[in-house]
Amino acid sequence: MKINFNNRDPVYVQVIRYFKEQIAIGNLGAGQEIPSRRELASMLKINPNTAQRAYKEMEEQGLIHTERNHPSRITNDEAILGKLRSELIVEAVDSFVESIRAINVPVEEILTLVKDKYTSTEQGRMEAE
Repeated sequence: MKINFNNRDPVYVQVIRYFKEQIAIGNLGAGQEIPSRRELASMLKINPNTAQRAYKEMEEQGLIHTERNHPSRITNDEAILGKLRSELIVEAVDSFVESIRAINVPVEEILTLVKDKYTSTEQGRMEAE
């Protein structure tokens, strides 16, 4: 488990985002056991209270569940899991639009640039494999 932390967002938010991304791409599945809070803090070299806060937030969102004296697990709720991918996409698009709007680029130019960049990135990945 490797997270490249940034200085913009709180660490617990970045941990939550990491779990959401791992679920969205299929590296973590429904019902899968996840590390304990202490294990996560040790693996990521973060404060145990930060790990606790991330897990508490994920439990409140219904993303994980913890039963007494059992390890935490990814939810089996397909509705919650199904929303993750679109939630991540909307967050990324919102962030992109907010940053690009400041330089007043026409939508058609943005769409062309995004399509070209996305396609060239995909081709580069396939060639690397």
